Amino acid sequence: MTRIIPLCPVESIAEPGSRAFALGELEGFIVRKDGEIRAYRDSCPHTGVPLAWPPGGHLDADGALIQCAMHGALFLPDTGECVHGPCVGRFLEPLPVRVAQGVVELLADARLAEELDED
Repeated sequence: MTRIIPLCPVESIAEPGSRAFALGELEGFIVRKDGEIRAYRDSCPHTGVPLAWPPGGHLDADGALIQCAMHGALFLPDTGECVHGPCVGRFLEPLPVRVAQGVVELLADARLAEELDED
């Protein structure tokens, strides 16, 4: 069974822009670019550190790519693929989201819901 968890209104995310969220043990972020909404776990595939510095600043200066503040790795917003930096060819872990009535919602399967309930 899928658990649906409201995260934030779409309009609260700049275009392009990002917004961090934390639920239980899950730290993630939402990216809004070219009218598309995507979400990823906030963990660089290179070292596991959070990508943003300051929190919520996940895009590069141009708003074109997701950027890891620690090592400068750059990721495509639509796929999470690293295209520059120490983890080229690796991917951010996507999180399933949808937009319903203007709200970004996380679609948590049983494994993800379990992680959310850990305190």
